[in-house]
Amino acid sequence: MASVEMLMPKMGESIIEGTILTWLKKEGESIEQDESVLEVATDKVDTEVPATHGGILKKILAKEGEIIPVGAPIAVIETASENGAATGTPKKETESKKEVLLAAAPANTASILAEQIPTQEVLSEDGRFYSPLVKNIAKEEEISMSELSKIPGTGKDNRVTKEDMLAYLKTRNQIPAKSISTIPEPKAQVSISASDEIIEMDRMRKMIAQRMIESKRISAHVTSFVEADMTNIVLWREKNKLAYKAKYGDGITFTPFFIKAIARAIRDFPMINISVEGDKIIKKKDINIGMAVALPSGNLIVPVIRNADQLNLVGVSKKVNELASRARNNKLTADDLAGGTYTVSNVGSFGNVMGTPIIPQPQVAIMAVGAIVKKPAVVETPTGDVIAIRHKMFLSHSYDHRVVDGALGGMFVKRVADYLEEFDLQTDL
Repeated sequence: MASVEMLMPKMGESIIEGTILTWLKKEGESIEQDESVLEVATDKVDTEVPATHGGILKKILAKEGEIIPVGAPIAVIETASENGAATGTPKKETESKKEVLLAAAPANTASILAEQIPTQEVLSEDGRFYSPLVKNIAKEEEISMSELSKIPGTGKDNRVTKEDMLAYLKTRNQIPAKSISTIPEPKAQVSISASDEIIEMDRMRKMIAQRMIESKRISAHVTSFVEADMTNIVLWREKNKLAYKAKYGDGITFTPFFIKAIARAIRDFPMINISVEGDKIIKKKDINIGMAVALPSGNLIVPVIRNADQLNLVGVSKKVNELASRARNNKLTADDLAGGTYTVSNVGSFGNVMGTPIIPQPQVAIMAVGAIVKKPAVVETPTGDVIAIRHKMFLSHSYDHRVVDGALGGMFVKRVADYLEEFDLQTDL
């Protein structure tokens, strides 16, 4: 018999820690290799973690609710072999934890992550739990406990995570640290009657709320609107949707048309495909388009179609259907949600004609597409102007005025509309 440590796995390219949500197995229970033994939450997605070895779950080292860095031990598994080799123990998993933590961390937090993270929970004077990682970041950045207590947390039970700290530090200079304690608390009192229902926000809703507030604080939001004629696309889809489904096994929605037009317009205007870090503008080479998906819970999630400009219409459609299905069935991974450079939100699916979407950080722009509505419109013909029934749709383009001026923001959304209107009715399946 041999005992091996099960380590917190890396669950995405930008994930360096996770919160233990639920243990699916108890100490002493038998487990199979690759069997799900616990659920872990990151700042991007909740996921089940499989056992790295088969055997007996001898000891659980990380309690539910604890925030554990990638590479730290979370459990001990007793295996049937003498040295663990028979169960395929990866050599690298048993190397120095400090080395694992440093490899997963950004350079500016390497010294913080190099310290050993204890698992015992200790409440601070304000009644909140702060992980050693969060406390070390606060110490490095000279954040007082009174200032720390005012930072909103998106972790379980409103705990402050490492991502919350980094997001706060990005905007800290906008609110002098010395004056943060003097900011008055909101005085408005919510009136609650006996017939009112009080609903606790779930973890995802808290995270969404936090990110939306952060984005409005960070970016100078401006929105431009253009009305596009979708008649050609509507007619083509109506004519080909049955044949398309018969050929490819799935339907085609309007979303792939939007994504293709946006990807083409980004090629024309690459300075929309950027992010901001301090006083630097990072121009992205890849065109990775996120699409907002409404979940059955009422929450929202944004999986990413990578290199969307390199896919044809069928390729984009397959990715749209796949990601939407996995999103609604809670099957997305952290990598599915990472790396987006531009986002589209289909508010038209709810019957809305336009919207003013909030930019997902660190992107600098997002487009909302409204409902497609039949309208009388003036159409130019060789023999003169005529009134005709056309399928029209508003495009709402929100962009960060810190780095995207009205000319670029306006030209970009107009170019997207042009590509939609120019869709060729003779396009093959």
